This record gives sequence, structure tokens and C-alpha cells, in this order.
Amino acid sequence: MSAILEKVHTTINEAKKIVFGQDNMLEGILCALVSEGHLLIEGMPGLGKTLSVSTMSKLCDLDFKRVQFTPDLLPSDLIGTMVYNQSKEEFTTKFGPLFTQILLADEINRSPAKVQAALLESMAEKQVTIGDDTHLLKKPFVVLATQNPIEQEGTYNLPEAQLDRFMMKINVNYPDFESEIKVLDLKKEFHRKIDPVLTLSDLSTIKESVESVYVDDKMKNLIVKIIHATRPGSDHFIKEFDGAITAGASPRASIWLYKISRFKAFLDGKDFVGPEHLLSIIPAVLGHRVVLSYEAIIDNMDVEKVVTKIASKCL
Repeated sequence: MSAILEKVHTTINEAKKIVFGQDNMLEGILCALVSEGHLLIEGMPGLGKTLSVSTMSKLCDLDFKRVQFTPDLLPSDLIGTMVYNQSKEEFTTKFGPLFTQILLADEINRSPAKVQAALLESMAEKQVTIGDDTHLLKKPFVVLATQNPIEQEGTYNLPEAQLDRFMMKINVNYPDFESEIKVLDLKKEFHRKIDPVLTLSDLSTIKESVESVYVDDKMKNLIVKIIHATRPGSDHFIKEFDGAITAGASPRASIWLYKISRFKAFLDGKDFVGPEHLLSIIPAVLGHRVVLSYEAIIDNMDVEKVVTKIASKCL
């Protein structure tokens, strides 16, 4: 095992000492930091979503800010605003919490569309406009957003354009029996000082290592074939799902399948991407991008099971 891969596994193992039973979420957060992609984490309250993000930011020694999204949150509360200085008779820029390396957007779906629109520019362009000036954000800049299930009262659906900006959506389930017993002893661990394991330089090295993972042309063709198989009207569309899918995945999904499958191979200590690496991330990458029809929703079709079945039929 290479030294940098060993540090990656050490980071994840340290996080597991504080967050129990949520291994996929911890790996997803680290993948987002390395890939500079944005991550959406959905689950019921109390499952360690906020704790996971906070813990990983400390282990990676990155600037971290948290914003609690509420129905009365304003765009200026997020990005900042121009403030008039009466003594100097001039406007100065007051920067908001968005100017950080890791932004934890807690319960992102509790804020209305105008706040989502303000966040979208930063996610897409890695920059923010305040007044007449455009300000570049720090590098890396990653939005790690948590949300409670849409069915809960007081939540808003995220716009499709913003959903597509998230590289993955991870659904967090309840921990298993053994993990929940360990949660009872969390208090003494929670208050201990967390020393950084990875540096900004390490993250760059990991990124280079991930980019050196080989992807065969057959795997590239498989990635694009899977994406096309989700799109009604495409020659590769799976006819079994005719009428069940309203909109398929965008080209951005192809890019993220390509990038994240390489990260998965790197974690496994492999220097090439195999079908198993690709299939393991299909639900997280495509589940929030493929839109099911009203009839499919009424029939209780699960979008993650649909995209997994589509991918398996493309092999």
C-alpha cells in the first residue's frame, strides 16, 4: 500500500471512531474533497450527518463553516453584502460564510428558491457576485449539504438544475444494532481533540493518484451507454422503463461516474477501474438525476433500484 493511500485509510478509520455505521457517507465526503465536487446527504435527523462533515473537515485541516438553512434565510446571509461606512462615506464588502473551503449547508431544503439560486452560482462557477464585483472562492470549495426527507413538513424541493450540480446524493440510513451500541459511548470521544491527518498538499497528491488510475475504452463506453440508457428517446434506452422515466441523466453524470469510479478503484488499491467500481456508485450518482414519471411514483418504483437495474442490463 502506498503511503498516501495509507493516510487516506487512516483518515477514514479515525472518522469511524467518532461516526459509527456511516462508512459510505465518510467515503463520500472524502471523495468530494478530493474531486472538488458537491455532496448531498439525505437522512432523518440525528443520524450523524453534521457530525460527519465537521469531523472530516478537522481531519483534513480545511476551513469549515456551517449555515443552518431556514425559511427566512436571505441570499445576503449566505454570500455577504455591501455595507455603508458612514465615517469613510464609502461602501465596503462584508463577506458571508460562503467564503470558506467546506460549506456545510445544513437542512438545505428548508430554504426557498431565492437562497437556492444564490448558492447555485457558487457551486457552478466557484465565484460569487456581490454588488458589481465578482469574487473568486477559496480552493478547494466544496458544498456538503444535508437535507431531511422531502416528505417532512416545512421543506422545499431543490431545483433540478441545483440537484444536477451535486456529484452524488447519499442516503443515510439508521445504523445497525452494534453501531448504535457504540453511539452510547460517543460522548468521551466527541470531546477529544481531533488532529489533522491530511493536509491540502496531501489532497492534491491524492487527486493526482486518482487521475493516474487507468480507465479502459470499454469502461468509458459502458459509462456513456449507461447514461444514454436512462434517456427516453435514446437508441440505448431500456424499453422496460418506457413511461416510467420522464428525464434521464445529464452529461455531467457521465463525468462524475468517470471521476468517482477512479476514486473507488484508488481506495481499493487498484490501478484500473473495473465494472464493480462503476456499479457501486450508480445509485448515488444517478439516483437524484433520473426523474421518474408520476405513474412510476404512484407504483412505488424506487429510482435507485431503477438505475441499478438499467446499469446491470448494460453490462
